[in-house]
Parts: sequence; C-alpha cells; structure tokens
Amino acid sequence: MAPWALLSPGVLVRTGHTVLTWGITLVLFLHDTALRQWEEQGELLLPLTFLLLVLGSLLLYLAVSLMDPGYVNVQPQPQEEAKEEQTAMVPQAVPLRRCRYCLVLPLRARHCRECRRCVRRYDHHCPWMENCVGERNHPLFVAYLALQLVVLLWGLYLAWSGLHFFRPWGLWLRSSGLLCATFLLLSLFSLVAGLLLASHLYLVASNTTTWEFISSHRIAYLRQRPSNPFDRGLTRNLAHFFCGWPSGSWETLWAEGEEEGEEGSSQAV
Repeated sequence: MAPWALLSPGVLVRTGHTVLTWGITLVLFLHDTALRQWEEQGELLLPLTFLLLVLGSLLLYLAVSLMDPGYVNVQPQPQEEAKEEQTAMVPQAVPLRRCRYCLVLPLRARHCRECRRCVRRYDHHCPWMENCVGERNHPLFVAYLALQLVVLLWGLYLAWSGLHFFRPWGLWLRSSGLLCATFLLLSLFSLVAGLLLASHLYLVASNTTTWEFISSHRIAYLRQRPSNPFDRGLTRNLAHFFCGWPSGSWETLWAEGEEEGEEGSSQAV
C-alpha cells in the first residue's frame, strides 16, 4: 500500500472517530464522575458494561464504514445470465433507468459521486463514515445509531455527574473545563444521533430511503405513482428490512403495485 493511502479521507475519518471515541471515554474515567466512583467502590460491572458498549459501537461503526453497501456489479456476465438478469431486473411495467458507468440500473439504485459506484437501494452517502449507506449495510447502520445513542446518553449522564460547580469560576474552569467541553460535545452528538435514528426508523417503517424521500418528485419510478409503491405495511416492511423476508426484487414489488393499482381503477370504473 502506498504511503499516501494512509492520508485518504476514509482513513482520516475513521481514525478521527476512533481517537475521539476513546478520548471521551478516557475523560469520563479520569474525572470524578459516577464511572470513577463505581470503580473506586469495587463495582466493576457497570464500568465494564459501559466499556463493552463503547467497543461495540466502535466495531459497528467500522463494520458499516468498511463493508460493501451494495454496489451494483458492473462486470460483464455470460450472455444467458445477463439476459435472465435483465429480464428479472426490468419488467415491462418498470421504467428503464441507465447509468453512464453501470449500464442498466436496478430499481432504487443510484450512482454515488463520492464512491464512483452505483449502490443498490441507495439511502445516502455518510461523510462521517466515508461510505454509502445502501441495501447491504443499512440495517447495521440503524443498529449502530441505536447503540451509539445509548452510549452517548449514558456518557452524557456520566459527564453531568462529574460537573460539581463551585466558585471561583476560574478555578472550576481549570479543574472541570475539559469535562464541561465533553458534556457539551456529548449533548450535540446525542441530539444528532437521536434525530438520525428517529428519521431512519420512520423511513424503514414506510420502506423508503432518504434519497427517495427528499427527491421523490425527480425519480421516475416514484413520479408515476401517487403513493409509495414499496410500502407493504409496518410489519412486512420491518421484516424485510431487518430479516430479508419476504424476499423478492424491488422490480417485482413495483410491478405488483402497478397491477394492484390497475385492478383498483378498473373496479372503480
């Protein structure tokens, strides 16, 4: 690996996240917080649980940021397989979409300029992870947000437990300034993580993506339909997102919704 590869945005972002995570954890241990008090009293279960949650959130972060989000395969396929894939991928009722880099785009896929690849069920490109969130890593991304929010809220409580206010303020600032800055940083991160988790849970429950929610008026396969063609109810949406059940291509699901809409209109007539 070339030396300058170590200065790539992905390496810098992930290194920064790792250093910030363990730096904040170290501040909580070094100051007179509930975490340190539990440790001094010999109650090691809670400190160890907190450390395991921090480690788990960091491992989930690295997994989501390093894994394939669902890149569209642009390698040439054998002729028979290519015909079969294209037939299943693009039914006649589904509007054909093309990409100058990836040829025929599967439904719900989008080309990411940062990754320079097309991603299946594209949600968004996350600059904090320097990776796309797509079909393969979106469930892990939601799990990461949930675990990270738990860690942040617990860290927020621990930081607050160590902020013992006293006068003169200059002396207090010198002794607790770093912990106060940590508390403010955790407050900001908790707010962002909470909003992100709430928005993604809403999107998952309705079987839509960030890109589709924001740009539905510009997406051909959504402009043609008055409602979300992929929404199959809360239970089935959650089961498909987290467990992959019921299985099936988005093109088939879209075509089924088109047939249901035509049947409903014919019955009304």
